[in-house]
Amino acid sequence: MLFATVGDNTIDEYVGTLSRSYVGGNALNVAVDLARAGNACRYAGAVGPDRAGERVRAALTAQGVRTDGLVVLPGHTSVSRIRVDATGDRFFEYEDFAVCAEYRPDEDELERLGRCGTVHIGMLPAESAALVRRTLAGRGVLLSQDCAVTEGFDGLGIAFCSAGEDMARARLLAEQAVAGGAALAVVTCGAAGSVGHDGHSWWQVPALPTNVVDTTGAGDSYIAGFLAARAAGADVTQAMRAGSRTAAQTCAHEGAWPQETVPVAG
Repeated sequence: MLFATVGDNTIDEYVGTLSRSYVGGNALNVAVDLARAGNACRYAGAVGPDRAGERVRAALTAQGVRTDGLVVLPGHTSVSRIRVDATGDRFFEYEDFAVCAEYRPDEDELERLGRCGTVHIGMLPAESAALVRRTLAGRGVLLSQDCAVTEGFDGLGIAFCSAGEDMARARLLAEQAVAGGAALAVVTCGAAGSVGHDGHSWWQVPALPTNVVDTTGAGDSYIAGFLAARAAGADVTQAMRAGSRTAAQTCAHEGAWPQETVPVAG
């Protein structure tokens, strides 16, 4: 497989002025965005033995993502509650990572990941993420990680970070990521755009104008767009622009990617 993602999935429950739910999660969203763009991608992570877990698996399959790395663990599938107020503003009210917080890829899964060209780590327990980074080191895999949700920079080809719209903080985060062992750091800054740094050069790309409906998953879409472009031979600036395009498209609709919604129970 050209791409793989490993880590979190969740059911995003919109409450408040909205009452509907979507399948989401950083690692899952990146996998779906890659697949929707025509890339072969597999996903590794965990769900519980419940309807939500079945929904996650069905959504991945419907989007063309391979699910042989999706395991069922005792417990329940992760859920995130996003409150929407009368102005349309959204904020995470509650997150229960559930079985995702217990997930650790086994030796067979690590071997499968090692045969992929690009592997992205989403939200993973620190020990599990360190295991993936350590195991894939020297395997010729381009390894990226969302460092806003998972700690550790060592062994990363690309560290993705987030700094709100604070460009000064973005540059500081980029320097810290490279100092910590990442070959390249890319920091998204919402409407302020994004910056990249490899210890020598700096890159900066503006965000694209869009009709913002929902920013949920925009950062994940940026990652997918960047990785797809980079794997196809794009330079850093071109990959950052590709990330900005996919993020802008995601902001223009509800949910991290177009899908059928389910009413929130209760």
